[in-house]
Amino acid sequence: MLTNSTYPVRAAVRQKILETAHALGYQPNLVARSLRTEQTKTVGILVDDLLSPFTPPVVRGIQDQLKENNFISLIVNSDWDLEQERAGIVSLLSRPVDGIIFVEYSHLTSSEALSNANKPGVFVHRLFGTSIKNSVVPDDIYGASLAVEHLIHLGHRSIAYISGLENWHNSKERLEGYKITLEKYGVPLVEEWIQAGDWEIEGGYRAARSLLHLLHRPTAIFAANDLMALGAIYAIQDNGLSVPQDIAVVGYDNREFTWIARPNITTVVMPVYEMGMIAAEILLQQISDGTRENDEVKVKGELIIRDTCGAGVHHKTTRQFERNTSLRRVMLNKQPDN
Repeated sequence: MLTNSTYPVRAAVRQKILETAHALGYQPNLVARSLRTEQTKTVGILVDDLLSPFTPPVVRGIQDQLKENNFISLIVNSDWDLEQERAGIVSLLSRPVDGIIFVEYSHLTSSEALSNANKPGVFVHRLFGTSIKNSVVPDDIYGASLAVEHLIHLGHRSIAYISGLENWHNSKERLEGYKITLEKYGVPLVEEWIQAGDWEIEGGYRAARSLLHLLHRPTAIFAANDLMALGAIYAIQDNGLSVPQDIAVVGYDNREFTWIARPNITTVVMPVYEMGMIAAEILLQQISDGTRENDEVKVKGELIIRDTCGAGVHHKTTRQFERNTSLRRVMLNKQPDN
Protein backbone atom coordinates (compact mmCIF):
# COMPACT_ATOMS: atom_id res chain seq x y z
CA MET A 1 0.00 0.00 0.00
CA LEU A 2 3.01 2.28 0.47
CA THR A 3 3.60 1.89 -3.26
CA ASN A 4 -0.06 2.56 -4.18
CA SER A 5 -0.74 -1.11 -4.84
CA THR A 6 -4.28 -2.41 -5.35
CA TYR A 7 -4.04 -4.95 -2.51
CA PRO A 8 -7.44 -4.94 -0.72
CA VAL A 9 -7.15 -3.02 2.57
CA ARG A 10 -9.83 -1.03 4.37
CA ALA A 11 -9.52 2.73 3.85
CA ALA A 12 -9.16 3.46 7.55
CA VAL A 13 -6.36 0.93 7.92
CA ARG A 14 -4.59 2.22 4.82
CA GLN A 15 -4.75 5.81 6.09
CA LYS A 16 -3.41 4.82 9.52
CA ILE A 17 -0.43 2.99 7.96
CA LEU A 18 0.36 5.92 5.69
CA GLU A 19 0.25 8.37 8.62
CA THR A 20 2.54 6.15 10.65
CA ALA A 21 5.01 5.77 7.78
CA HIS A 22 5.06 9.55 7.33
CA ALA A 23 5.64 10.14 11.04
CA LEU A 24 8.54 7.67 11.06
CA GLY A 25 10.11 9.24 7.97
CA TYR A 26 9.76 6.08 5.91
CA GLN A 27 11.41 6.13 2.49
CA PRO A 28 10.80 3.35 -0.05
CA ASN A 29 13.72 1.14 -1.04
CA LEU A 30 14.27 2.15 -4.66
CA VAL A 31 16.64 -0.72 -5.34
CA ALA A 32 14.04 -3.25 -4.22
CA ARG A 33 11.37 -1.46 -6.20
CA SER A 34 13.52 -1.49 -9.34
CA LEU A 35 13.80 -5.28 -9.08
CA ARG A 36 10.02 -5.49 -9.27
CA THR A 37 9.37 -2.83 -11.93
CA GLU A 38 12.61 -3.28 -13.97
CA GLN A 39 12.97 0.51 -13.78
CA THR A 40 15.44 2.45 -11.63
CA LYS A 41 13.85 5.87 -12.24
CA THR A 42 17.36 7.09 -13.11
CA VAL A 43 18.56 8.57 -16.39
CA GLY A 44 22.15 9.23 -17.43
CA ILE A 45 23.07 12.55 -19.05
CA LEU A 46 26.33 12.68 -21.01
CA VAL A 47 27.43 16.19 -22.01
CA ASP A 48 30.35 17.21 -24.17
CA ASP A 49 30.97 20.42 -22.21
CA LEU A 50 29.23 21.53 -19.02
CA LEU A 51 30.64 25.03 -19.56
CA SER A 52 28.99 25.47 -22.95
CA PRO A 53 26.46 28.33 -22.73
CA PHE A 54 23.75 26.06 -24.12
CA THR A 55 24.32 22.98 -21.95
CA PRO A 56 22.95 24.22 -18.58
CA PRO A 57 19.51 25.23 -19.93
CA VAL A 58 19.25 21.98 -21.88
CA VAL A 59 20.10 19.98 -18.74
CA ARG A 60 17.65 22.06 -16.70
CA GLY A 61 14.90 21.27 -19.20
CA ILE A 62 15.77 17.57 -18.98
CA GLN A 63 15.79 17.57 -15.19
CA ASP A 64 12.54 19.51 -14.86
CA GLN A 65 10.78 16.99 -17.08
CA LEU A 66 12.36 14.06 -15.25
CA LYS A 67 11.31 15.53 -11.90
CA GLU A 68 7.68 15.70 -13.02
CA ASN A 69 7.89 11.93 -13.62
CA ASN A 70 9.81 11.10 -10.40
CA PHE A 71 13.06 10.39 -12.23
CA ILE A 72 16.54 11.61 -11.28
CA SER A 73 19.69 12.00 -13.37
CA LEU A 74 23.41 11.26 -13.28
CA ILE A 75 25.56 13.72 -15.25
CA VAL A 76 28.92 12.90 -16.86
CA ASN A 77 31.10 15.45 -18.70
CA SER A 78 33.33 14.24 -21.57
CA ASP A 79 35.23 17.47 -22.42
CA TRP A 80 34.91 16.86 -26.19
CA ASP A 81 37.18 13.85 -25.84
CA LEU A 82 36.23 10.62 -27.62
CA GLU A 83 37.93 8.39 -25.07
CA GLN A 84 36.29 10.21 -22.17
CA GLU A 85 32.96 9.89 -23.94
CA ARG A 86 33.42 6.14 -24.31
CA ALA A 87 34.44 5.88 -20.66
CA GLY A 88 31.43 7.98 -19.67
CA ILE A 89 29.06 5.68 -21.55
CA VAL A 90 30.61 2.61 -19.92
CA SER A 91 30.38 4.27 -16.50
CA LEU A 92 26.71 5.18 -16.91
CA LEU A 93 25.74 1.80 -18.34
CA SER A 94 27.49 0.06 -15.43
CA ARG A 95 25.06 1.83 -13.14
CA PRO A 96 21.31 1.24 -12.89
CA VAL A 97 20.18 3.78 -15.51
CA ASP A 98 17.09 3.31 -17.63
CA GLY A 99 18.51 5.28 -20.57
CA ILE A 100 20.94 8.04 -21.58
CA ILE A 101 20.49 11.53 -23.02
CA PHE A 102 23.46 12.96 -24.95
CA VAL A 103 23.79 16.77 -24.92
CA GLU A 104 25.71 18.46 -27.75
CA TYR A 105 26.56 14.95 -28.84
CA SER A 106 29.32 14.65 -31.41
CA HIS A 107 30.37 11.01 -31.85
CA LEU A 108 28.54 8.02 -33.28
CA THR A 109 30.06 5.46 -30.92
CA SER A 110 27.21 6.14 -28.49
CA SER A 111 24.53 4.64 -30.73
CA GLU A 112 26.37 1.32 -30.94
CA ALA A 113 27.02 1.20 -27.19
CA LEU A 114 23.35 1.83 -26.40
CA SER A 115 22.25 -0.83 -28.86
CA ASN A 116 24.58 -3.41 -27.33
CA ALA A 117 23.31 -2.58 -23.83
CA ASN A 118 19.68 -2.63 -24.99
CA LYS A 119 19.13 0.84 -23.52
CA PRO A 120 17.18 3.71 -25.09
CA GLY A 121 18.95 6.97 -25.83
CA VAL A 122 18.14 10.44 -27.13
CA PHE A 123 20.51 13.01 -28.60
CA VAL A 124 19.77 16.69 -28.05
CA HIS A 125 21.36 19.66 -29.82
CA ARG A 126 23.64 17.69 -32.12
CA LEU A 127 26.38 19.86 -33.59
CA PHE A 128 27.90 17.68 -36.28
CA GLY A 129 26.84 15.25 -38.97
CA THR A 130 23.42 14.81 -40.50
CA SER A 131 19.95 14.15 -39.16
CA ILE A 132 19.55 10.95 -37.13
CA LYS A 133 16.75 9.16 -35.32
CA ASN A 134 16.07 9.80 -31.63
CA SER A 135 17.38 13.36 -31.70
CA VAL A 136 16.05 16.79 -30.75
CA VAL A 137 17.56 19.79 -32.53
CA PRO A 138 16.70 23.42 -33.20
CA ASP A 139 14.87 24.07 -36.44
CA ASP A 140 17.71 26.14 -37.88
CA ILE A 141 16.20 26.44 -41.34
CA TYR A 142 13.10 27.97 -39.79
CA GLY A 143 15.16 30.20 -37.49
CA ALA A 144 17.28 31.53 -40.34
CA SER A 145 14.15 32.17 -42.39
CA LEU A 146 12.75 34.26 -39.52
CA ALA A 147 15.83 36.48 -39.54
CA VAL A 148 16.09 36.91 -43.31
CA GLU A 149 12.34 37.34 -43.79
CA HIS A 150 12.32 40.09 -41.19
CA LEU A 151 15.10 41.97 -42.97
CA ILE A 152 13.26 41.62 -46.27
CA HIS A 153 10.08 42.99 -44.70
CA LEU A 154 12.11 46.00 -43.56
CA GLY A 155 12.94 46.67 -47.21
CA HIS A 156 16.41 45.15 -47.50
CA ARG A 157 17.32 43.54 -50.81
CA SER A 158 21.08 43.26 -50.23
CA ILE A 159 21.42 40.80 -47.36
CA ALA A 160 24.73 39.17 -46.48
CA TYR A 161 25.29 36.04 -44.43
CA ILE A 162 28.17 35.20 -42.08
CA SER A 163 28.35 31.44 -41.62
CA GLY A 164 29.67 29.31 -38.79
CA LEU A 165 32.27 26.57 -39.23
CA GLU A 166 31.63 24.64 -42.42
CA ASN A 167 31.39 21.13 -40.94
CA TRP A 168 28.81 22.05 -38.31
CA HIS A 169 25.24 20.90 -38.89
CA ASN A 170 23.92 24.25 -37.63
CA SER A 171 25.97 26.14 -40.22
CA LYS A 172 24.58 24.12 -43.10
CA GLU A 173 20.98 24.41 -41.92
CA ARG A 174 21.14 28.17 -41.31
CA LEU A 175 22.77 28.73 -44.70
CA GLU A 176 20.01 26.71 -46.32
CA GLY A 177 17.37 28.76 -44.51
CA TYR A 178 19.05 31.95 -45.74
CA LYS A 179 19.10 30.77 -49.36
CA ILE A 180 15.55 29.39 -49.29
CA THR A 181 14.13 32.64 -47.95
CA LEU A 182 15.94 34.81 -50.48
CA GLU A 183 14.56 32.64 -53.27
CA LYS A 184 11.06 32.68 -51.77
CA TYR A 185 10.93 36.48 -51.93
CA GLY A 186 12.82 36.87 -55.20
CA VAL A 187 15.79 38.55 -53.52
CA PRO A 188 19.08 38.08 -55.39
CA LEU A 189 21.65 35.68 -53.97
CA VAL A 190 25.14 37.16 -54.33
CA GLU A 191 27.84 34.61 -53.57
CA GLU A 192 30.36 37.21 -52.40
CA TRP A 193 27.87 38.27 -49.74
CA ILE A 194 28.22 34.83 -48.11
CA GLN A 195 31.25 34.97 -45.83
CA ALA A 196 32.80 32.21 -43.73
CA GLY A 197 32.97 32.76 -39.99
CA ASP A 198 34.12 30.72 -37.01
CA TRP A 199 31.38 31.26 -34.37
CA GLU A 200 33.63 33.81 -32.59
CA ILE A 201 33.64 37.63 -32.39
CA GLU A 202 36.88 37.86 -34.37
CA GLY A 203 35.46 35.72 -37.18
CA GLY A 204 32.41 37.96 -37.42
CA TYR A 205 34.64 41.02 -37.42
CA ARG A 206 36.82 39.73 -40.27
CA ALA A 207 33.83 38.61 -42.35
CA ALA A 208 32.08 41.96 -41.93
CA ARG A 209 35.21 43.87 -42.90
CA SER A 210 35.39 41.82 -46.10
CA LEU A 211 31.78 42.70 -46.84
CA LEU A 212 32.39 46.40 -46.18
CA HIS A 213 35.22 46.49 -48.72
CA LEU A 214 33.07 45.14 -51.56
CA LEU A 215 32.17 47.47 -54.40
CA HIS A 216 28.49 46.75 -53.73
CA ARG A 217 28.26 46.29 -50.01
CA PRO A 218 25.11 44.83 -48.42
CA THR A 219 22.63 46.89 -46.43
CA ALA A 220 22.00 44.08 -43.91
CA ILE A 221 23.92 41.20 -42.36
CA PHE A 222 22.53 37.99 -40.89
CA ALA A 223 25.15 36.31 -38.72
CA ALA A 224 24.80 32.62 -37.83
CA ASN A 225 25.34 33.36 -34.14
CA ASP A 226 25.35 36.31 -31.74
CA LEU A 227 29.11 36.40 -31.20
CA MET A 228 29.72 36.90 -34.91
CA ALA A 229 26.89 39.45 -35.02
CA LEU A 230 28.69 41.40 -32.29
CA GLY A 231 31.94 41.18 -34.24
CA ALA A 232 30.14 42.46 -37.33
CA ILE A 233 28.77 45.41 -35.36
CA TYR A 234 32.27 46.29 -34.14
CA ALA A 235 33.61 46.15 -37.71
CA ILE A 236 30.82 48.38 -38.98
CA GLN A 237 31.42 50.91 -36.22
CA ASP A 238 35.20 50.84 -36.70
CA ASN A 239 34.62 51.76 -40.34
CA GLY A 240 32.74 54.90 -39.35
CA LEU A 241 29.31 53.47 -40.08
CA SER A 242 26.28 53.04 -37.85
CA VAL A 243 24.05 50.10 -36.92
CA PRO A 244 21.26 49.99 -38.01
CA GLN A 245 21.22 53.29 -39.90
CA ASP A 246 23.84 52.20 -42.44
CA ILE A 247 23.75 48.43 -42.04
CA ALA A 248 21.24 46.30 -40.14
CA VAL A 249 22.44 43.24 -38.22
CA VAL A 250 20.60 40.15 -36.96
CA GLY A 251 22.18 37.35 -34.91
CA TYR A 252 21.17 33.90 -33.73
CA ASP A 253 20.96 32.22 -30.25
CA ASN A 254 19.73 35.07 -28.00
CA ARG A 255 22.79 34.97 -25.76
CA GLU A 256 22.63 37.02 -22.57
CA PHE A 257 24.85 39.81 -23.87
CA THR A 258 22.51 40.59 -26.78
CA TRP A 259 20.20 42.76 -24.68
CA ILE A 260 23.02 44.70 -22.98
CA ALA A 261 25.11 45.31 -26.10
CA ARG A 262 24.83 48.77 -27.62
CA PRO A 263 22.87 48.71 -29.79
CA ASN A 264 20.82 45.75 -28.48
CA ILE A 265 21.06 42.85 -30.91
CA THR A 266 18.06 41.52 -32.80
CA THR A 267 18.35 37.73 -32.73
CA VAL A 268 16.68 34.35 -33.10
CA VAL A 269 16.10 32.39 -29.89
CA MET A 270 17.79 29.01 -29.54
CA PRO A 271 15.04 27.02 -27.72
CA VAL A 272 17.48 25.04 -25.57
CA TYR A 273 15.31 24.60 -22.47
CA GLU A 274 12.40 23.32 -24.53
CA MET A 275 14.74 20.96 -26.39
CA GLY A 276 15.85 19.47 -23.08
CA MET A 277 12.27 18.93 -21.94
CA ILE A 278 11.32 17.28 -25.21
CA ALA A 279 14.40 15.02 -25.15
CA ALA A 280 13.46 13.84 -21.66
CA GLU A 281 9.84 13.30 -22.73
CA ILE A 282 10.97 11.14 -25.66
CA LEU A 283 13.30 9.08 -23.48
CA LEU A 284 10.62 8.54 -20.83
CA GLN A 285 8.25 7.40 -23.57
CA GLN A 286 10.86 4.92 -24.80
CA ILE A 287 11.44 3.62 -21.28
CA SER A 288 7.70 3.26 -20.71
CA ASP A 289 6.64 1.51 -23.89
CA GLY A 290 9.90 -0.10 -24.97
CA THR A 291 10.27 1.79 -28.26
CA ARG A 292 13.75 2.36 -29.58
CA GLU A 293 13.23 4.67 -32.54
CA ASN A 294 11.69 8.12 -32.99
CA ASP A 295 11.98 10.54 -35.87
CA GLU A 296 14.16 13.60 -35.38
CA VAL A 297 12.23 16.42 -33.67
CA LYS A 298 12.98 19.98 -34.74
CA VAL A 299 12.09 22.71 -32.26
CA LYS A 300 11.29 26.17 -33.57
CA GLY A 301 12.64 29.35 -32.00
CA GLU A 302 11.37 32.91 -32.25
CA LEU A 303 12.69 36.25 -33.43
CA ILE A 304 13.44 38.84 -30.75
CA ILE A 305 13.48 42.29 -32.32
CA ARG A 306 15.76 44.85 -30.70
CA ASP A 307 17.78 47.81 -32.00
CA THR A 308 20.22 46.45 -34.60
CA CYS A 309 17.66 45.88 -37.35
CA GLY A 310 15.99 49.31 -37.24
CA ALA A 311 12.44 48.02 -36.87
CA GLY A 312 11.59 50.24 -33.91
CA VAL A 313 10.60 49.33 -30.38
CA HIS A 314 6.91 48.93 -31.24
CA HIS A 315 7.77 45.64 -32.95
CA LYS A 316 9.14 43.71 -30.00
CA THR A 317 8.68 40.25 -31.50
CA THR A 318 7.50 38.91 -34.83
CA ARG A 319 5.97 35.65 -35.98
CA GLN A 320 5.90 34.55 -32.37
CA PHE A 321 6.74 30.90 -32.01
CA GLU A 322 4.33 28.77 -30.01
CA ARG A 323 6.67 28.00 -27.12
CA ASN A 324 7.34 24.36 -26.54
CA THR A 325 7.52 24.75 -22.76
CA SER A 326 4.23 22.88 -22.90
CA LEU A 327 5.19 19.55 -24.40
CA ARG A 328 1.60 18.95 -25.34
CA ARG A 329 2.17 21.35 -28.21
CA VAL A 330 4.92 19.21 -29.72
CA MET A 331 4.03 16.10 -31.67
CA LEU A 332 6.62 13.47 -30.97
CA ASN A 333 7.59 11.18 -33.81
CA LYS A 334 6.69 13.91 -36.27
CA GLN A 335 9.05 16.53 -37.65
CA PRO A 336 7.43 20.00 -37.58
CA ASP A 337 7.08 21.78 -40.89
CA ASN A 338 9.72 24.36 -41.72
